[in-house]
Amino acid sequence: MTETTPRQQEAHEEKLPAQYVNYVFFKLDPLWRRLPEEEREAGKKEFLAAFEEHGGEMLLRSFSLMGLRSDADFMLWKIGYDLDAFEGLQSALMRSGLGKYLTVSYSYFGLSRRSIYVGEHTPGWENRRYIVPGEGEFIFVYPFVKTREWYRLPLEERQRMMNEHMHVGRKHYPVKNNTAYCFGIDDYEFILSFEAESPEKFQDLMMELRESEASSYTELDTPIFTCRRRNLAEILDALG
Repeated sequence: MTETTPRQQEAHEEKLPAQYVNYVFFKLDPLWRRLPEEEREAGKKEFLAAFEEHGGEMLLRSFSLMGLRSDADFMLWKIGYDLDAFEGLQSALMRSGLGKYLTVSYSYFGLSRRSIYVGEHTPGWENRRYIVPGEGEFIFVYPFVKTREWYRLPLEERQRMMNEHMHVGRKHYPVKNNTAYCFGIDDYEFILSFEAESPEKFQDLMMELRESEASSYTELDTPIFTCRRRNLAEILDALG
């Protein structure tokens, strides 16, 4: 009998390099809007050209936060295998006419890994090593840290609580969770992002998860960013 599809997928993924994940949030300097229109248009074209030039080196998604937070106007989600490409993109963006008026207000960096709580036979779950973004209009991003007491619990006890946690998640399909691991390479343990069709759908999930047993071992899960998927050209036009 041939290998099952999950085993074939796992074998294929193990041959690939590590997948890096980065969420970068930008805040615009109000001085930008006081510049002459011609200068602003040229600066936006430079920024967009840098984005498109590096698009073949990684997976890039753009999201707007206009009107939703005071400390970030838009976010770029980067997924790739080469940190030189990450550095090259960021450098090119910040050297553009628009980039000179942008501040990186938040940046989260992690690696995708298989979850130790999702096995081959966990009902309703595919334990992928790599993040594959969906097409949801909204994404909700936040850093996450568990208490030290959580890690002192036996694995069997943690698995029991995570089974309950995952059962709640399945009830709220098609909300999709993407987990990147930050241990040792960023200030947090995880960076989570949930793709959903609306804020209401995601809020329903979070309100139910708050009552789960595993939630009592959460040390930090803020700040939380509500991001709307938008074409980068549209985002830049909205900036003014």
